[in-house]
Amino acid sequence: MTKRSVTAQYPDVQPDLAPRTRGVIGLFEENCTVCMLCARECPDWCIYIDSHKETVPPAAPGGRERSRNVLDRFAIDFALCMYCGICIEVCPFDALFWSPEFEYAETDIRELTHERDKLREWMWTVPEPPALDPAAEEPKEIAAARKAADKLAAQQAAEAEAQAAAAPDQEPPKTSGEEA
Repeated sequence: MTKRSVTAQYPDVQPDLAPRTRGVIGLFEENCTVCMLCARECPDWCIYIDSHKETVPPAAPGGRERSRNVLDRFAIDFALCMYCGICIEVCPFDALFWSPEFEYAETDIRELTHERDKLREWMWTVPEPPALDPAAEEPKEIAAARKAADKLAAQQAAEAEAQAAAAPDQEPPKTSGEEA
């Protein structure tokens, strides 16, 4: 009660948003495999995807042709979307991202359906992920791989020492680049 109230001068001064603000969804089209998980898991059914199959020639001679899905249409109706983020969470290929942009109001509700071109434009506003904490614990997978690599290096060093101790009089073996 002793402090004066501060009015946010919104159109003139942009608000400071939290790092994980949910604004609009951006599409990274190159990562989309048309698996349809986002559309199937959406509780509002506001994601529309159309695709077709395309035959890809064999990678090696004598191989067989493959077929792959090609994205024809990817649209999100933000008039229906409840911004739950399920589509982003279930995407196994990281094709959908949150953008903090929130200024996309329209006067006509039909213009709130953003097609893939508009969704791609939102990708430019997606912030980079935060840097990893240098004091964080190393992931288990990396720690296990490092332990196995250290063990292998120690084994190879022990074998090299054993060979050097067994034959001190002999010349070291010549490498393929050395001449006799």
